[in-house]
Amino acid sequence: MPEGDTVWLAAHQLHEALAGRVLTVSDLRVPRLATVDLTGRQVLDVTPRGKHLLTRVEGGLTLHSHLRMDGSWRIFRAGERWRGGPAHQIRAVLGTADHSAVGYRLPVLELLRTGEENRIVGHLGPDLLGPDWDVATAAANLAADPSRPLREALLDQRNLAGIGNVYACELAFLAKASPWLPVGELPEGVLARLAATAHRLLEANKATHDRITTTGRGPGMPLYVYGRLGRPCARCGTLVRKRNLVENGTERPVYWCPGCQPGPGPSP
Repeated sequence: MPEGDTVWLAAHQLHEALAGRVLTVSDLRVPRLATVDLTGRQVLDVTPRGKHLLTRVEGGLTLHSHLRMDGSWRIFRAGERWRGGPAHQIRAVLGTADHSAVGYRLPVLELLRTGEENRIVGHLGPDLLGPDWDVATAAANLAADPSRPLREALLDQRNLAGIGNVYACELAFLAKASPWLPVGELPEGVLARLAATAHRLLEANKATHDRITTTGRGPGMPLYVYGRLGRPCARCGTLVRKRNLVENGTERPVYWCPGCQPGPGPSP
């Protein structure tokens, strides 16, 4: 699933291409929106909220999309050949005189009144890349259920919005804690520092497709544990481990260093 920085970059690119311009093409290829026509309306802005994308247009309407595991929006100049997947994977096309925004494999696409956006994103915690970011609130949310495993708490968008599986694994490493350690067993102040670190990392990575969580490790090691199964931990030299978990019907890999992330391991 894309992380909050990926969604922020997608929103930024969509906003640059569409905002302030009138739609000349509106093609929403999902059954419930098949008759919707947004042509002639000006795009007001494209705003990210956690992992949600909100494209607001004239007339008080918002096109809400979510990328989930492999959705994407691609921007093409007028006359440019579209590249992003076969035509049958296209779920939305928003075009202006200068650009086309093409949404591929979008699992969530719906049109709602802008005044009703809270119904879609109102449950989210402080957005790591949004104007509502508040480290104290995020830390308090993470600590609300002391028995909850650290990685699970980090991934809950109701606690703080924007962390995906990559950052959850990396943040557990930076906290020197097992991903399965109950948050209540972390030393005092760690959750606040972890929330602040998450904000710093997403801010540093939001304008690029290259995600880096390490410092001073050289270009060959952008991440500490994620994707490094069987390689030596940069901190202690222990081989990084991996466990695939099925969560909400989707398999996700969890990476950790058993040498410097003490605490419980995964269930057999």
